[in-house]
Amino acid sequence: MKAIPITRRGVLLGGIMTFLSACTSKFRTYNGPEVTRVRVYKAERLIVLDGATEPLRTYPMGMGFAPVGHKQFEGDGKTPEGSYIIDRRNPNSLFHLSIGISYPNAEDRAFAAAQGRSPGGDIFIHGGPRRGIDPMNVRDWTAGCIAVTDRQIEEIYSMVKDGTPIDIYA
Repeated sequence: MKAIPITRRGVLLGGIMTFLSACTSKFRTYNGPEVTRVRVYKAERLIVLDGATEPLRTYPMGMGFAPVGHKQFEGDGKTPEGSYIIDRRNPNSLFHLSIGISYPNAEDRAFAAAQGRSPGGDIFIHGGPRRGIDPMNVRDWTAGCIAVTDRQIEEIYSMVKDGTPIDIYA
């Protein structure tokens, strides 16, 4: 096997590629105040990340394709309303990054069961469906999740920890 000579140009190009790949990472770091609660206002299409004494960030958002009312059944296209917990994260989400919401809770499951139906699940705050698509240009497109841009979910993902309460209002 023939050895490939290392040139100054090769080293420079390698360094540039390493730098650029680090700049495009979807994983950000956050060293600011702790997010103590997430508030979601469906009617205003707004997410608020609260700190201990004041709101830290706000984001516009999209929701399920049938946004009015509380999610009750799998496939209804509604985004839940009520108090939940951020309970998981998916770094390999089909929607860039995602953080899970603990829907359905015991009440949601009991209501759906009484109707002989499934409450659904897998409700997340997530980014866009594919590169180059801005979910804010299509208002309410998810199956019940809360959608933000890829850049916004990168920030939210770094700031909001598992166990953070989330309140979703009509």
